[in-house]
Amino acid sequence: MALTESTMLDLGTIAPDFALTCAVTGKNVRRDDFRSKDALLVMFICTHCPYVKHIEKTLGKLGADYAGKPIAIVAISANDVSTHPEDSPENLKRQSQANGFNFPYLYDETQAVARAYKAACTPDFFLFDRDFRLVYRGQYDSSRPGNGIPVTGEDLRAAIDTVLAGKPVPADQRPSIGCNIKWKE
Repeated sequence: MALTESTMLDLGTIAPDFALTCAVTGKNVRRDDFRSKDALLVMFICTHCPYVKHIEKTLGKLGADYAGKPIAIVAISANDVSTHPEDSPENLKRQSQANGFNFPYLYDETQAVARAYKAACTPDFFLFDRDFRLVYRGQYDSSRPGNGIPVTGEDLRAAIDTVLAGKPVPADQRPSIGCNIKWKE
């Protein structure tokens, strides 16, 4: 496991387009499916990473807490399954079901979407406003496996609440930390 920080993509960046298959439903999901929302949260996660495992139950709660609000949430896994078969679409589906994810969990087989977002680690979070402009990229909260800090999602939740209130998200943001994305050779 290589400890990696998110790249902290420039605020204001437009959300790169995507069209990926949902590992749970088999349906194609596109960025533009969410044009009517006030916010779009794109999370790069996977099944095997201890940093994702540390927060995955609360990701299901996050989805439930924001259900019915004008935010779309999607998770994307881009890891190379030839080196990390535990991150296969079948296992993404199991993870989604086990943790109550109510949002699409997409598989980025070519890794083109992860590269377009400059995703670096799992978990890596990107929150966009209604115009698909990046307003938050950073950590879920300060909890890490073994550090004793409770998992709350407070940093990401504060950013979501701020953008849903129509206010600017503060630019002082801490990078996410996790396992590096397992890129294809």
